[in-house]
Amino acid sequence: MRVETKKQIEQIIDQMSCPKGFKCVESEFELICKARDFGLANYLECLEDMPSLCKFALPFGKAHFCHCPLRVYIAKELKI
Repeated sequence: MRVETKKQIEQIIDQMSCPKGFKCVESEFELICKARDFGLANYLECLEDMPSLCKFALPFGKAHFCHCPLRVYIAKELKI
C-alpha cells in the first residue's frame, strides 16, 4: 500500500468513530463488509445480509447505502 494511501486512511480514522473498532484496517482488509461502488462519490451499495445492524447503512427503497467514510475510501482507492 502506498504511503499516501496509509496517511489518508489514518486521517479518516482520526475523524470518525467505528463501532467495530476498525477491524477492517486491523485485519488488513480481510474482515471487511460487503459493499459495491456504484458511482456515487460518498456512498456505496451495502451488500450485507443485515444492513440495518450497521450505523452507516442508510435505507433507500429496497437497497441500503453505506456512508462509512473509511469503507467508501477503501472501495474507491483500493477497489476492495
